[in-house]
Amino acid sequence: MNAASFSSLSADHQRLQALVGAWRGEEDVAATQWTDAGTATADVLAEAQFGGLFVVQRYRQRRDGTISFGSHNVFGFDQQNSLVTMHQFDSMGFVPMSPATGSWNGNELTLERSSPRGAARVTYGFDGADTYRMKLQFKTAGSDAWQDMVSGLYRRGSPSEMKAG
Repeated sequence: MNAASFSSLSADHQRLQALVGAWRGEEDVAATQWTDAGTATADVLAEAQFGGLFVVQRYRQRRDGTISFGSHNVFGFDQQNSLVTMHQFDSMGFVPMSPATGSWNGNELTLERSSPRGAARVTYGFDGADTYRMKLQFKTAGSDAWQDMVSGLYRRGSPSEMKAG
């Protein structure tokens, strides 16, 4: 089976390519039940896979010089339901019951996922080809209030600048 060529990708699959690249971010981390408030840096490396049908992203957050959180995210587009999907596997170790799903509103992509622990919402806002914003929020099960977890500004870099880990 041959991989799709970029020119044959749907417009929705092509939009996912905004995530592709090597990025470095400065983050504000809110105090939550999992961590103390503070600042962090993050390295994000995202590659198009299978001709652009999916984007695989590796995220590494550092606090005080050590990796404090890591994730591998797989973004795709569910054509049947017209939804962007994100399967996330992270250093917290929870196996996702289902992917986060969402859609674009202008240059902003918002995805949500629920589990018995609560709901998570992540928003990516693209300010141009070389910067984006990310905001992660969580709502505990039974609550109506979203709490901020992490927000950051990421700038395009080169893969060789990204720290190993």
